[in-house]
Amino acid sequence: MCGIFAAFKQPEVEAFKAKALQYSKLIRHRGPDWSGNRVLDSTILCHERLAIVGLDSGAQPITSPDGNFTLAVNGEIYNHIHLRQEFSDYGFKSHSDCEPIIPLFQKYDIDAPKYLDGMFAWVLHDKANDRIVAARDPIGITTLYMGKSIKNPETRYFASELKCLIEECDNIVAFPPGHIYDSNTDQITRYFQPTWWDGSKIPQAPVDYKQVRETLELAVRKRLMAEVPYGVLLSGGLDSSLIASIAARETRKAAEKSYNPHGIDANKELSGVDDSGALHSTSLFNQLHSFAVGLPGAPDLIAAEKVAHFIGTIHHSHTFTLEEGLDALDDVIYHLETYDVTTIRASTPMYLLSRKIKAQGVKMVLSGEGSDEIFGGYLYFANAPTPKDFHEECVQRVKNLHYADCLRANKSTMAWGLEARVPFLDKKFLEVCMNIRPEDKVIKPGFIEKYILRKAFDTSDDPNATPYLPEEILWRQKEQFSDGVGYSWIDGLKDTAEKMVTDEELANPKPEWGDDIPTTKEAYWYRCKFDRMFNNSEAAAKTVMRWIPKAEWGCHADPSGRYATTHDHKVAEVK
Repeated sequence: MCGIFAAFKQPEVEAFKAKALQYSKLIRHRGPDWSGNRVLDSTILCHERLAIVGLDSGAQPITSPDGNFTLAVNGEIYNHIHLRQEFSDYGFKSHSDCEPIIPLFQKYDIDAPKYLDGMFAWVLHDKANDRIVAARDPIGITTLYMGKSIKNPETRYFASELKCLIEECDNIVAFPPGHIYDSNTDQITRYFQPTWWDGSKIPQAPVDYKQVRETLELAVRKRLMAEVPYGVLLSGGLDSSLIASIAARETRKAAEKSYNPHGIDANKELSGVDDSGALHSTSLFNQLHSFAVGLPGAPDLIAAEKVAHFIGTIHHSHTFTLEEGLDALDDVIYHLETYDVTTIRASTPMYLLSRKIKAQGVKMVLSGEGSDEIFGGYLYFANAPTPKDFHEECVQRVKNLHYADCLRANKSTMAWGLEARVPFLDKKFLEVCMNIRPEDKVIKPGFIEKYILRKAFDTSDDPNATPYLPEEILWRQKEQFSDGVGYSWIDGLKDTAEKMVTDEELANPKPEWGDDIPTTKEAYWYRCKFDRMFNNSEAAAKTVMRWIPKAEWGCHADPSGRYATTHDHKVAEVK
């Protein structure tokens, strides 16, 4: 991951350059390793680099051999080896996984993102046509914003974070995932068109447990490409534990092969995964490191230690105090650029943990975001009236991940120059699992949420198989991250908000908030902090989506999972 800022058709661009560099500096936390910029006609591209692949030759912006195309990318392209082979006659200048985007664009134009496998946000300038094109990955794992200005109506601004655009733009949008912008038409169009996108089309395919397992294993394997130390975020819940277990297996396999990165073909160097699916890890760690966070005695810390011992990771368990969490709130809201209650609750522990991880020399981690949306894992899904409603909610939650868990995973970690990769949101894995009939996913009486994911990794009927996880973890009930770090965390936030916001203030929301009215003191408190940090910008507020529990399903108004009727419910039979 990195940070990008760009301005297209900027009047007096040379004079604007000093401002552009200052805006880019606002996101240097995303790319502390190096800074670069290019001025091209009336366009400027700025890049803040976090080096994960191609450490000594991947500086950006990247320019094509003929000097016509200039590219700034924030992301990781997992199929870059295949692309390099497809464009073997292109004059590559580096080992960067992002450089193949240029020949890909030369061949496919605005269809280029369809051929990328990865997480990305990029801006490309075509000098010959004075054209700019910008794209974001299919689900929005990587953040990107686009802005316009009444003062300069032809100018288009792009940035990895909202804070870069506040001063210049009076119209800002969160760039939609799976879309591409073309200045030739001044339109944003959708390129990502998976079979499951229309939630009203209910899938009929029964679950194939082997396919679910093998597709997730491949998704993890391809995300281990790195030439820096990497690790896994391990909460002790099902999702992060499965990712950690698979990653630990793959890391051991790579270490056993004693892979030598200095003796391979230049086009495949530092690749991560070759065309056969074999992992080539150049991490400095031969044994996987795992990281957990919580208040002292938190459920997640206890479960994470059990998992780490079982799968053989070097485990780092970190604690924080309620006061430390509260002290970090302003920084969290500044980096997360949201006032959504659920996101802020969960982001604060992740933000604190990310600082600890970076201090321990790790620059990339795997995380478990996305599983609950794909499989209907949140406890409120048990209230779905019908399988059709269940499926439609899954699709909508996946589509909105860029406002919530993807935003949290990206910005909480990147605040400290740490990159998070999310295997559950792999395109192929989504294609498989979003097309499973909802009847196989719904939480039936006597069963547990995400049953099919658990069953896919249950080896209890094979005496020769090595278990992925301890049985009590594989079948552990869902705890939302903000709950699992310790229930007193949410209680402490509520109690503090009660002191900070009066009854009169809550009853009289600010007129400029319009219909987006906080209904709790905690939500009111966060909104006030957000407004103060972002200059009461109406444009900034419009980039935020708050998640509201589904009252029509009988859900509690508080989004915490422990308020779900199924929390702590003792299932009669889980297998």
